[in-house]
Amino acid sequence: MQQPSQTTKAAVCRSFGAPLTFEAIQLAAPSFGEVQVAIKAVAICHSDITFIDGKWGGDLPAVYGHEAAGIVTQIGPGVSRYSPGDRVIVTLIRSCGSCHYCADGNQVQCEVQTPLDQNSPIRLADGPAVQGMRTGAFAEAVTVDASQLVKIDDDLPFDVASLLACGVITGYCAVTNTVDMPHGSTRAIVGCGGVGLNAVQAAAHQGARCVVAIDVEPSKLEVAKQFGATHMLDARAPDLASQVQSMTAGRGLDYVFVTVGLSKVMDQAHTLLGRSGTIVLVGMPPSGEETRFDAATFAAMGHKVVGSKMGSVHMAKDIPGLIDMHRQGRLKLKELISNRFRFEQINEALDDARQGRSLRNVVMFD
Repeated sequence: MQQPSQTTKAAVCRSFGAPLTFEAIQLAAPSFGEVQVAIKAVAICHSDITFIDGKWGGDLPAVYGHEAAGIVTQIGPGVSRYSPGDRVIVTLIRSCGSCHYCADGNQVQCEVQTPLDQNSPIRLADGPAVQGMRTGAFAEAVTVDASQLVKIDDDLPFDVASLLACGVITGYCAVTNTVDMPHGSTRAIVGCGGVGLNAVQAAAHQGARCVVAIDVEPSKLEVAKQFGATHMLDARAPDLASQVQSMTAGRGLDYVFVTVGLSKVMDQAHTLLGRSGTIVLVGMPPSGEETRFDAATFAAMGHKVVGSKMGSVHMAKDIPGLIDMHRQGRLKLKELISNRFRFEQINEALDDARQGRSLRNVVMFD
């Protein structure tokens, strides 16, 4: 028998660019294949801000938030992997497990579950609300597909666990999964926020000849050094390409990972490549952002551009592996958290993240 919906609280986006409003919502009980989770921590991702600021469009009202961790409270019919009381990471990656892409291990491109906002379980007093990115975790509870969860042990704090839902896997797995790089290659990461720092530590773990961190914030470059960067460069330097040439024996870089979704940054990345070099676009830009390059040079130099969505992650394999690395002291996670806010302070957390100085802000519910 279907359980009744429950009343809970969410931070709702009613108007793009405006502060979120705290409202009571009716959250549907889990139906077939779904799970309800009490949220304990949710990190602020720039994708949330991009949606809230209207740069990707979409319908309103909506409840955003997709980088979360919490405790399972209810399970729907057909769910056997989870039970009430389980501690879990909640991601936006919803997959059917059997389509062409899932069968190939490419869950993030699932063709069955790709639509981001359908059959929302959230209702407000005046009608339905969009479940942002299939998650809606700027709320005290969520109802999501069981495929969006990864179980965690008691020793992993919820604030740290929430980072693994998006920021960590997007940056780290972009390096380890999206492209196959030889040992000793030269790599740069442009943008050293929460996603970029994970790309930095992945590149360092893989034995890159040099790991070049590029950003406009000196404080972030200093942190990047702690995460394994061998060189730190100011993205605004007029001679940036020359500096890169100098540190790579005049060749330029083999790989440039762009974690900032801005056209001028993507354009700059082309100037840093050596022969047969590859740009990996990791950061999600606002709609309409474009990058331009000289096609003749691009072809003659054998350059490549590759997109990386959520680090091409395979959740059941990659996330437990990253947790093991953290336990062994080989993966920095808690160092990524700049600030912790109460749920009632979520607009402050968003505003602080907009300034670009924080690595990751985490909103705590207890």
